Amino acid sequence: MIVTIASFKGGVGKTTTAVHLAAVLQGQGPTLLVDGDLNRSALQWAEAGRLPITVADELRAPKLIAAGTFTHIVIDTAARPTPEELASLAEGCDRLIIPTSPEALSLGATLQMVEHLRSLKAHYTILLTLIPPPPNTAGAEARAALEGAGLPVFKSSIRRFNAFARASLEGCLVQQVKDRYSGIAWRCYQEAGREL
Repeated sequence: MIVTIASFKGGVGKTTTAVHLAAVLQGQGPTLLVDGDLNRSALQWAEAGRLPITVADELRAPKLIAAGTFTHIVIDTAARPTPEELASLAEGCDRLIIPTSPEALSLGATLQMVEHLRSLKAHYTILLTLIPPPPNTAGAEARAALEGAGLPVFKSSIRRFNAFARASLEGCLVQQVKDRYSGIAWRCYQEAGREL
């Protein structure tokens, strides 16, 4: 399966989603994470050598893919792809995932992206990320708005935990971080992975 993670807005957990969904898919078969973001965030994350997946940039990835050893490929893209890039991304994958936080600016960027995808007749699903803890209702309100607009949304969502930031700093998955919420944070991505 080829899964592409793309967003019209940065700071919505795109790389965190790519790393953790790749790790979930790794449980089903060898998974390659292709870091197509100019910031090379996934490669920096992997430098510590504690990720259970292979991470490569888009220049090295074709050789690895040609070897035929990977069951799954997850692509972390640059933020704000052009309409032409978005068309290529949508055509080149089995599932396009759009992470978005519940803030108004993120939702607005997601709706802009959806408009482009509708004309492409692309298969995509929106993943709500960075959901604040109760009693904040922003996550539920964002879900209701997206579903009310008839858009495909993951049933699961990703809660906002400091453990994710610590995982990127330590170069590991969130469940490897010593944090009281690391198990819950990992389960968020396990649930999203099951929906794939």
